[in-house]
Amino acid sequence: MTNDLENYWNNRYLNNHIGWDLGKPSQPLTTYIDGLKDYSLRILIPGAGNSYEVDYLWSKGFRNLNVVDVAEFPLQQLKKRLPEFSSDHLLRMDFFNHTGQYDLILEQTFFCAINPKLREDYRDHVYRLLKPGGKLVGLLFDFPLSSSGPPFGGDSKSYTTLFIPKFKVKTLERAYNSEPSRAGKELFFIFDKN
Repeated sequence: MTNDLENYWNNRYLNNHIGWDLGKPSQPLTTYIDGLKDYSLRILIPGAGNSYEVDYLWSKGFRNLNVVDVAEFPLQQLKKRLPEFSSDHLLRMDFFNHTGQYDLILEQTFFCAINPKLREDYRDHVYRLLKPGGKLVGLLFDFPLSSSGPPFGGDSKSYTTLFIPKFKVKTLERAYNSEPSRAGKELFFIFDKN
């Protein structure tokens, strides 16, 4: 983990420069979570930030949760909100150095925050982290990829091209229940590990 990367993200949280942060879990993800019935699923949320989805998962009875972020501040905030959440599952580290095996990886604003040059590395690392039959589920921004960011965008064609070698695209569609500020700019996806 580079100190520069850690400092960059910590400073964004400390200075409240987190325009992507909804202050609550994302509706497309809560709708998906509501359909999950296996509470033993081993779930990872990479680049989790304030990770309100963890609060939601916890409230629904999911306990096998791991949260990865390079910045310490949002992890501390999560621990304040959920004091009973095990500190052993709050992992302050570079996602690309994380090891483990998961049934489900929830993507919420991490992919769009990393340098687009790392997208193949992301795909390959998520593939390694998922158990056979595992799923990568979440939201991807649907607006033109530019050199300015984060956030960095993309479109369904580029995402399909990127993920199809390692994943089966089960769902990739415009999110119908995005927050108003994101309406028309998000794709909900479910990718199954090949």
